[in-house]
Amino acid sequence: MSLRFGEEEFDSAWRELDEPQLEGGWELFTENMGVKIYRLLDKETGLYEYKIIGVLSACPAQQCADVYMDLAYRKQWDSYVKELQEKEFEGHKAIYWEVKYPFPLSNRDYVYIRERRDIQVEGRTIYVVLARSSPNTPLAEKSSVMRVKDYKQSLAMETDGAGGTKVFMNYFDNPGGMIPTWLVNWAAKSGVPGFLTDMKKACNNYDGHCQKK
Repeated sequence: MSLRFGEEEFDSAWRELDEPQLEGGWELFTENMGVKIYRLLDKETGLYEYKIIGVLSACPAQQCADVYMDLAYRKQWDSYVKELQEKEFEGHKAIYWEVKYPFPLSNRDYVYIRERRDIQVEGRTIYVVLARSSPNTPLAEKSSVMRVKDYKQSLAMETDGAGGTKVFMNYFDNPGGMIPTWLVNWAAKSGVPGFLTDMKKACNNYDGHCQKK
């Protein structure tokens, strides 16, 4: 598997800020706090892929991108993080991320690569972050944690022209095991908007965090 992302992947992500691609079975799943969440059934796994479109008010786009990339800071504001760090594996970097799951479910962990590019498009600055699982990265699995081996995410952000950030996110993961339907629905309907709310608070506190470093 390539450890790099192609130009077309970055182009596809930022273009959906302007015109989300919702043909081919995408359905509006929920709308909450100005955030629209669409989903598409993956027939092979029976799971859903999601697209999220919304605005984070009073959060400048560059700051949102910086906060999203700052792993050490995320451990302070994201209560679902058990462990999160970038490591060196045989000449390339990958991120290890363990996510807390509610009892009695086992935690999940991810090993993935990511890349950020700040793209200039006709006077606009669009911040794009791509991530995907890296199953060939040599990191032993923990006996009490389930490894998520199929994960992908794209995130595009730019100013909304009013001091906030317009956001587009596309993601899919296969957590494995028997996940109750209620938990899957909660994660999509409430967890995602909740994450964006927490991220907005994190953006507002980021300058103070950086000054303490």
